[in-house]
Amino acid sequence: MTQTDDVNNHRLSERRLLAIGDIHGCLDLLDGLLDRIVPTSDDILVFLGDYIDRGGDSPGVIDLLLELQKQFPATVFLKGNHEQMLLQYLAGSLDLGYLMNGGITTLQQYEHRGTPRLPDHHLEFLNRLQISYVRHEHIFVHAGLKPGRPLARQTEDDMLWIRHEFLAHPNPCEWDKVIVHGHTPQETISFTSCRIGLDTGAVYGRQLSCCDVLTNRTWQYP
Repeated sequence: MTQTDDVNNHRLSERRLLAIGDIHGCLDLLDGLLDRIVPTSDDILVFLGDYIDRGGDSPGVIDLLLELQKQFPATVFLKGNHEQMLLQYLAGSLDLGYLMNGGITTLQQYEHRGTPRLPDHHLEFLNRLQISYVRHEHIFVHAGLKPGRPLARQTEDDMLWIRHEFLAHPNPCEWDKVIVHGHTPQETISFTSCRIGLDTGAVYGRQLSCCDVLTNRTWQYP
């Protein structure tokens, strides 16, 4: 084996597949968590959605995610149900329901920036969000999967909104992969059979969480 092979194998062993849970406008927590993770170009970061609503600076969160995208182009951004609601609201198909679920906070934050609407580059970011991502032995999705259906037959609503039916599924390994998800807040990171839950309620005064799903090493802030 050459010295170059040694270096390449060492780099491969250091690669991380990092999933980050629901941020909900908590820019300070995202900043702090990234300082602890120290992502590099060898890592793949997967954000599980719900970047906006309820927290103190949803526009600032999207700004930071866009900067990360420039620095680490392989970063994956999934759509959460809150991004879905915002896009539906902007299209005129949702009103009070979104505003009552944290949307009024986000819209006011954009107004405080001096604009009554989202800037084009923020809209483009939201419209490009993926619904799911599969890599190695993992399926990344915001909320979960509907039991009894293969991944190809899952609906967007199920993957963004499902909760009890997925979490109570008696056969969580039916998809033969580990499902990495957010959406359902809990006090700690949840490691169960074929599932990793990463929404630890950052916007409710708890921690923002990240997991390297290849090793199950975790980081949290604060």
